[in-house]
Amino acid sequence: MLIGFLPLFLFFLFLGLPVFFGMLAAPGILLWLNGQERDLTLLYRNLYNGMDSFPLMAIPFFMLAGEVMNRGGITMRLVEFAQALMGHFRGGLAHVNVLSSMLFAGLSGSAVADTSALGSMLIPAMEEQGYTRRFAAAITAASSVIGPIIPPSGIMIIYAYVMGESVAALFLAGIVPGILVGVGLMLVVKLMADRYDFPVASRKYSWPERGQASLKAFFPLMTPVIILGGILGGVFTPTEAAAVAVLYALVISLFVLRTMRWSELPDVLGRAALTSAVVLLLVGAAMSFKTVVSLSHAPQMMADWILTLTANPLLLLLLINLLLFVVGMFLDAGPAIIILAPILGPVFTSMGVDSVHFAIIMCVNLTVGLATPPMGLVLFVAAAVSGERVMTIARAILPFLAVEIAVIFLITYFPAISMTIPRLTGFAD
Repeated sequence: MLIGFLPLFLFFLFLGLPVFFGMLAAPGILLWLNGQERDLTLLYRNLYNGMDSFPLMAIPFFMLAGEVMNRGGITMRLVEFAQALMGHFRGGLAHVNVLSSMLFAGLSGSAVADTSALGSMLIPAMEEQGYTRRFAAAITAASSVIGPIIPPSGIMIIYAYVMGESVAALFLAGIVPGILVGVGLMLVVKLMADRYDFPVASRKYSWPERGQASLKAFFPLMTPVIILGGILGGVFTPTEAAAVAVLYALVISLFVLRTMRWSELPDVLGRAALTSAVVLLLVGAAMSFKTVVSLSHAPQMMADWILTLTANPLLLLLLINLLLFVVGMFLDAGPAIIILAPILGPVFTSMGVDSVHFAIIMCVNLTVGLATPPMGLVLFVAAAVSGERVMTIARAILPFLAVEIAVIFLITYFPAISMTIPRLTGFAD
């Protein structure tokens, strides 16, 4: 009977119950009906234990770093740098949107922060230049999924925490897939720009002007270098790297660029705390949910069922990608990883799939799910920023989703795409 918590959880989601409450209520009700009071106590105790982790402290620190840089005007400097490089192309602001997301990904590692920060600037600017609001919102939402793929990445930290993987290996494995997503989106923009005669954003910048824009963006662009360099060099752990990123962002914003005032700091801290609280509560609830998954023997049942479908790992990877894509439509990436990674990861590693490779497949797939209806979180953020309806943006985003799905299958069937950098640096076998 305990396995019934899965359909009950889906039923709660269908009713519109927040994911956090659904992940606690569904197993809690069935444990109570089964008379398993001891396990019920364990369920809610694990809500705290799931959050009480030093590695997970990296998530609020990275979110705070992103908030500081956004409030300090550093995001605007990245946009200006992107425009200096690509603004003169047809569809220039759409290209700038994608490139800005790739650059911003190295600061925050959050798709929601990307959509909110860049969307509030670029969606109105694109509309003024003649783009439809739904297209501007769609390209913003589609490009924002690069945030959790290019390091640093909050969901990769969660995966490493759950599965005992190296955070550095996952960060390195996400670099090329993230760039591929960005390049693919730019190719779609180019095709659409030629067909629909998109406007040129600005004149072509001279090399001295580009150099000046590069100098303005120098300090922000050093953030991922410091984070990755420190982790790979063994100078600090990922959590310490996140704290260093916050300190660096504060020094740059308050003392070097002087683009943020001390009086703004309480609001920045409050916004970062609220966002972090949502994420960590979901992580804690997902760890509790995972406890009941183990008690119900669902992982073994799922593994046995998967292996009855086919013994061909390539075909299984196709089926799992389809499953993850559907899951990503309804469930946020963090909870989905905590619930499914312990079930699916061991199945594929036992079949010879590298654990880091499978981690990237799962993380990228579920990240793309953030931009898919009906529950894609960045779609709702883009709708809030742009004023467009969610389903209107969802229809406009379809060409971009097709590219992102193509990248998922590329990294699935060509492991070298994601595994080359970790192997060259000694962080993967």
